[in-house]
Amino acid sequence: MSNLRLTLGFALALGMLAAQPAPATMQAPALRPGEGFAITLGDGEVRAYGEAGKEAPMGSLAKLVWMRLEGAEWSGRGVRYTCKGTAGTFTCWNREGHGRVDVGKALRESCNLAFLAWIQDAQTHWRKDYGEAAARARMEDVFAPFLGRRLPQGETLPPLTPAWVGDGDLLRTSPEAFLRWLMEPDKAEVVTFGKRFLASFWVEVQDLFGKEGWWFKTGTAPVPGDPTATSAWVAGGRGSALVVLHLPRGRGKQEGMTRIREILGLKD
Repeated sequence: MSNLRLTLGFALALGMLAAQPAPATMQAPALRPGEGFAITLGDGEVRAYGEAGKEAPMGSLAKLVWMRLEGAEWSGRGVRYTCKGTAGTFTCWNREGHGRVDVGKALRESCNLAFLAWIQDAQTHWRKDYGEAAARARMEDVFAPFLGRRLPQGETLPPLTPAWVGDGDLLRTSPEAFLRWLMEPDKAEVVTFGKRFLASFWVEVQDLFGKEGWWFKTGTAPVPGDPTATSAWVAGGRGSALVVLHLPRGRGKQEGMTRIREILGLKD
């Protein structure tokens, strides 16, 4: 009962804060062991709870980073891809394939093969337009917050592997770090893509949050040291509010969405 009261209290606080300046403190959400949650309500402040500062492989949140780098180009060109589940040495997480996808569907369904095909095409154009070294520098600049020192040094573009769309642990982040990345002014386009491609998939609480719905990007990531386990990510927003959630175990589409809706007090 205490957890229920705490969750409801947090949801009510979010509803009130959407319409007025945030106070210095607010009631914390009811989190489970190992969960990390970070939120900003559009006031420039970051509120971090649980394991919000703990870094983990970022999984399919990497696709939002690609939307920062190439989203405008892909959307402008109206790129399409037919996912059959495998392509050469690459395999999509959905072995049956996603069928024909555009950018919006590929982002919603986290189609690895579509993103890898479009990235490969983009890299071909980068080499022609910028040269190899400048193309690598451009890619490293965008992905720097998530690479640490794990990318070997060089002047050529790194090999295209599923690691660049969220497989493995090359790319890592924490809920707080990814939230701060989303909050940066030059990431506004990423939020715009989220609203455009992801907001319509979930029914929102109109009486608490008004008419504008939430958008959510889910992600499933590996757990270092445990090849049988996965962790779950959810990043999203509504209006000027942004949230990022990480679960130490689970899958983004199922457990991640269930938990973010519980934490935010969203109805089924």
